[in-house]
Amino acid sequence: MIKIITDSTSDIDLEYAKELNIEVVPLKVIIDGKEYKDRIDLQPDQFYDLLVNSDTLPSTSQPSPQDFADLYETAKDNKDSVIVITLSSTISGTYQSANLAKDLVEYDDIYVIDSLGTTQMQRLLVLKAVALRDEGMVAQDIYTFLEEYKHRIRLYAFVDTLEYLYKGGRLSKTAATAGTLLKFKPIIGFDDGKLEMFAKARGAQKATAKIIDLIQQNGEMDLNEPICIGYNGSTDGLDKFENTLREAFHFGETLHGVIGPVIGTHAGPGARLITYVVKK
Repeated sequence: MIKIITDSTSDIDLEYAKELNIEVVPLKVIIDGKEYKDRIDLQPDQFYDLLVNSDTLPSTSQPSPQDFADLYETAKDNKDSVIVITLSSTISGTYQSANLAKDLVEYDDIYVIDSLGTTQMQRLLVLKAVALRDEGMVAQDIYTFLEEYKHRIRLYAFVDTLEYLYKGGRLSKTAATAGTLLKFKPIIGFDDGKLEMFAKARGAQKATAKIIDLIQQNGEMDLNEPICIGYNGSTDGLDKFENTLREAFHFGETLHGVIGPVIGTHAGPGARLITYVVKK
């Protein structure tokens, strides 16, 4: 058997995890001094209510090595192989915790993958792992495949407000104030595992057009792979965002997902994103 483990920043809720036959290790979210287990004590809609009403920016805390080791021990006892997919090591120590746990249990049949992303990027990697497991591929071959595949996953998002990028230290107060007055929406995404601001545009329509430009510049979208539309807070305008992208790239059905606390802390409510895979 192959056990697949991810962390809660993949934004896979616990019911969905059961359907996929995977384990989800929660990160912890600290808001106004109170600690919550992501997706266990705190659901995304509750998080955004707390975020808007909090004076300070929430922080997240990685799982301990023991959180992973407990699952590894069970796998070791059952002689299962283990594939672990964590959020980017540049924004959290979760990847490090997963590796430390491997040393703790002294079991070699564990393969830990740094997704180089989070939220729906990480989810697409997990879904590919599940598909390959269900096709009967062995763990080492899945690991090798995913290590290549992860470099083909892209995420672009625009956020509704500059306030949280400023609070998180990613924008100066001057830039945030000027951008807010001009109704700028920053376009963010991942570059080699790091969360970056790629551009900004005035209003949702121009921000969506800028995302289309970025997609066109960065390799052809593989329409045989899943495409995910993500959001947080309200779904107002989400259909328009998705349909504009569909007209540009002619994709069919999409997955949908709610952005959880890790990206949500920096983005604030009202973000829209697309995650997809580029062709080889």
